[in-house]
Amino acid sequence: MSLRTALTRLCIAAAGGALVVGAASPALAGDDWDHHPDGGHTKYYKGRISAPGGLNLRDKPTRGSAVIGFAEYGEVVSIFCKTPGEKVQGNPVWYLLADGTWAWGSARYIDNIGASPRWC
Repeated sequence: MSLRTALTRLCIAAAGGALVVGAASPALAGDDWDHHPDGGHTKYYKGRISAPGGLNLRDKPTRGSAVIGFAEYGEVVSIFCKTPGEKVQGNPVWYLLADGTWAWGSARYIDNIGASPRWC
């Protein structure tokens, strides 16, 4: 297994763990923070879909991986973190989205709203 594959799997596992922890606590409308029982917080970053026809969301940060979701043009999405992956029009960055289904979207088609997401 390559280092990139191992890191990607670790990031997905960490994101899945955050999803389970987040499901255990109520969220307020418009709340951008995942509240952990130990008092710590994980901030979700925001982005807007810029792909004219919308964006396929995938199970890995590659264009050939399975499509597991879709985001409409102009939709605001929550971003957990970013990782290097397959280049899309020269951009190798992919975002792990935290909107219900944990899925990867190419950063080429997601414009940051505010700060750039942290690395996975």
